Amino acid sequence: MGPSTGQGPARAGADGSALLLIDLQEAFFDHPALEASRAEVVAAAQRLADQARRRDVPIFLITTEHSRDGSTWTLGMLEAGQGFLFHGDPGTATVAELDTTGMTRIEKTRDSAWFGTDLLLRVRNLEVSRVLIAGVSTHACIAQTARDAYANNVRAAVITDAVADEQVEHKEHVLELLSADRQAELLTTDEVLARWRGKGR
Repeated sequence: MGPSTGQGPARAGADGSALLLIDLQEAFFDHPALEASRAEVVAAAQRLADQARRRDVPIFLITTEHSRDGSTWTLGMLEAGQGFLFHGDPGTATVAELDTTGMTRIEKTRDSAWFGTDLLLRVRNLEVSRVLIAGVSTHACIAQTARDAYANNVRAAVITDAVADEQVEHKEHVLELLSADRQAELLTTDEVLARWRGKGR
């Protein structure tokens, strides 16, 4: 076999970061509170993604999908006898406003983006030491992804203006806990972009 003519894998950003966009799917924004936050969250995610692309920061688009046969359902779904976010359903589509060009898509079936996926393998291969987390919902998928990043010895930062929750008080309480437990740094979109600009890339 001859030598590869490819460029080789991309690496983490200059600060060792990768961007995780969690559950930015149409179905999640059917909830009135999340619908009210949609414009702000998606705009912030788009700003992050645009700058990440310019600076060669890996972007992972993490989405949730389930099988109709029940084999991927959560305990709550099994107990209720009803699943959702089935493959092919319109609600599983990424929100229409988000430009997903160049993003790597990973499907999950649980709150954590690390559970049952190859995300850890991917970030190790790309030499990522810190993940920047945006999306929904703060008390569930955002928090669990941040905590599991910590468990995997990957630093995490939650982008506070790029996440939302069904209840505002849940969002604020969970973010406070993540910060107090030192399991995630809290940053705004502007702070992330300023840090990237400071790396001179």
